[in-house]
Amino acid sequence: MNAPAQDRPRTLVAGVGNIFLGDDGFGVETVRALAGQPLPAHVEFADIGIRGVHLAYQLLDGYDALVLVDATARGGEPGTLYLIEPEPGGGAVAPTDAVALDGHRMSPDAVLALLDTLCAGTGAAAPGRVLVVGCEPACVEEGIGLSPQVAAAVPGAVRMITDLVHQTAPAPTGLTRGAHP
Repeated sequence: MNAPAQDRPRTLVAGVGNIFLGDDGFGVETVRALAGQPLPAHVEFADIGIRGVHLAYQLLDGYDALVLVDATARGGEPGTLYLIEPEPGGGAVAPTDAVALDGHRMSPDAVLALLDTLCAGTGAAAPGRVLVVGCEPACVEEGIGLSPQVAAAVPGAVRMITDLVHQTAPAPTGLTRGAHP
């Protein structure tokens, strides 16, 4: 017998960023490229863009894993891909003022802090695992389109995400979810 849909493990891949700020649109462009790939049934993807509050509320629907895709400045060469697993609650910014709750300026850490607040108020559970697939930007100034280095990194990011979501697949019948890596 199949488990009800809400009881099945679910993974959300969310592309975030502002397409009007050059390489900041990396997450959105990567999720668009991901749309053409075969993905496991437990995976959903969304072009979130700058709608961080929308992402926080969508996560209340119950996801076991979240893969955020975003431009991530870490000091590497432009186009460098990163896989980051943030510490739970580690360094998240609490959305305590009106600017932090401005849907056009919410960073992923502010979204996760808002999600924690929403979960505490609703009894919902935040995703058990959060991963960030990031790309070192070359330019995040006004302008539409990715730099050549970041555009060249999109196919690699799609492969990385495809590998990740296959790793977050539900356990075969008869195994518990905690019994596999």
